[in-house]
Amino acid sequence: MACMTSSSRPLLNRRLAEFGTTIFAEMSALAVRTGAINLGQGFPDTDGPEEVREAAVRALRDGRGNQYPPGPGIPELRTAIAAHQERRYALAYDPDTEVLVTAGATEAIAAALLALVEPGDEVIALEPYYDSYAACIAMAGGTRVPLTLRPHAGEGASSFRLDLDELRAAVTDRTRLLLLNTPHNPTGTVLNRTELAAIAELAVERDLLVVTDEVYEHLVFDGEHVPLAAFPGMRERTVTIGSAGKTFSFTGWKVGWVTAAPALVTAVRSAKQFLTYVSAGPFQYAVAEALALPDTYFTAFREDMRAKRDVLAKGLAEAGFEVFRTAGTYFITTDIRPLGVSDGFAFCRALPERAGVVAIPNAVFYDHRDEGAPFVRFAFCKQTGVLEEAAERLRSAFTR
Repeated sequence: MACMTSSSRPLLNRRLAEFGTTIFAEMSALAVRTGAINLGQGFPDTDGPEEVREAAVRALRDGRGNQYPPGPGIPELRTAIAAHQERRYALAYDPDTEVLVTAGATEAIAAALLALVEPGDEVIALEPYYDSYAACIAMAGGTRVPLTLRPHAGEGASSFRLDLDELRAAVTDRTRLLLLNTPHNPTGTVLNRTELAAIAELAVERDLLVVTDEVYEHLVFDGEHVPLAAFPGMRERTVTIGSAGKTFSFTGWKVGWVTAAPALVTAVRSAKQFLTYVSAGPFQYAVAEALALPDTYFTAFREDMRAKRDVLAKGLAEAGFEVFRTAGTYFITTDIRPLGVSDGFAFCRALPERAGVVAIPNAVFYDHRDEGAPFVRFAFCKQTGVLEEAAERLRSAFTR
């Protein structure tokens, strides 16, 4: 039965009018309907370390976290997050005042933007962007200012790069915040020290806040991950976001976090407490143990994903796609124009029937849809055999 209202005003808040069902839901439903291999949505098809899963079971059985955990997160996890940041990056954070546990990175992004952005504020975001960025900026009443990453030829395959002159030109008197993502989803770009130093200098010069989404920090294959907060003048103006889902392959647990100076954490917590308030009680204890795993775990995890990247990249190249170099994350962006087509939406909607594989059109991550039209993203966080089968299906479909 249709919803009846005496007003002609739309039911959905106009700030969200441009956001319908996500492309991920559409493509995942298409995968189920056709029986295609789903390389669209970025979630692993196997669980993470058994000892971490058992830590969650232990917490459940022992009654730890089955009731509301503390609002900022359990002390054990906040301490583990602070220890991780210091061990990895020599960044010292106070677990009590500078760490906040969230319902995944998605809530951290939402809470940070709702807390720090007011109507009329401009937020510069790297384009293509993770889809929740646009929605969260809209909910905060901010104005989204996309800064487009474009392909550049380099050693080996081309990759997407940031134009620092365009970034500087995009900053106005209304700019409140820079929203960065490195390693970058969906392009696989990892911002280097030179780029990060220039961003830091600009942020200090123009007195900007920065929110950095660093959930793929442990999946850097080329180069290194350097937190922006480590640069001069940035610790007091940067909200750094991390997540357990991508690093430990338990994406359903939704455990993320924020590290920042006390005033920033207080602001983000003020918004976060009216979103989920708290979540994932027993899983917080498990993630605290996961963050203390030896370096051998993180190295093996990265090398396994590197090998999977190479399997899929080889298959895509042999099928005729132009494959952009993935320096980080677990996604590969391709150009479909060598296949004689340029509409990523139409290509992805037809791909399950044609090749038995599901991918995501990158245009959904762009304000400038034409910029992203010929690009298509594939996820390689799957079992090697699945990737080999997908590569074979793509080769068969496009090289007959």
